[in-house]
Amino acid sequence: MDSASPSYQGPRYSAEVISHCVWLYFRFPLSFREVEELMLQRGVLVSHETVRRWCATFGQAYANGLRRRRPRPGDKRHLDEGFVKINGELTYLWRAVDAGGTVLDILVQSRRDKTAAQRFFRRLLKRTRTVPRVIVTDRLRSYGAAHREVMPSVEHRSHQGLNNRAENSHQPTRQRERAMKGFRSVGAAQRFLSAFSGISPHFRPYRHLMTAAHYRAEMTLRFTSWDQITGSTGLPTAA
Repeated sequence: MDSASPSYQGPRYSAEVISHCVWLYFRFPLSFREVEELMLQRGVLVSHETVRRWCATFGQAYANGLRRRRPRPGDKRHLDEGFVKINGELTYLWRAVDAGGTVLDILVQSRRDKTAAQRFFRRLLKRTRTVPRVIVTDRLRSYGAAHREVMPSVEHRSHQGLNNRAENSHQPTRQRERAMKGFRSVGAAQRFLSAFSGISPHFRPYRHLMTAAHYRAEMTLRFTSWDQITGSTGLPTAA
């Protein structure tokens, strides 16, 4: 069990059941009721409301544990902002990834002006605890204005075609947003996406670059890391 694993003193279910429910919800585009049904098929009686509480309580802790195990990010960062609709209002999702496509940070904000860009830059520096050598963005002018004030010593490359890495990282979020039929509030979107961006990519290696044997070996290692982070000993079994 990882020394930083969350405490399970409150719930009456085992770590295996809790971590498996959280894994199902954040890894696949499932609703809480669908997770409840899948667990029922395995002989585990748990309500969708309990699954919701587990995801809210343990999802971010699991994501943080996985992030602590990642290698130090490279010195090149790709930044991009997409949009999501929350209760019919346009809201912006700021995202930073490294050269390998690993999500470093996300931030949901109502604007995409200079102040919003500055806030995201400062948050990114605090989260990664490193100053990048290069940042790559699209041509939004807010990036340039914030760059000159927050990190003027960092090289800034602004070109639409250079930032496909960050733009492609929005695709899993879009898929999940459609499955959830949108987000209900800015806070709910931030909480879900913060945990989602830490858990889901862990189980999404670049499958097209691997042989079947390599893929199975890599996934075995990733499931082992997951069990260590969550304090689980494997999948739940039928009662």
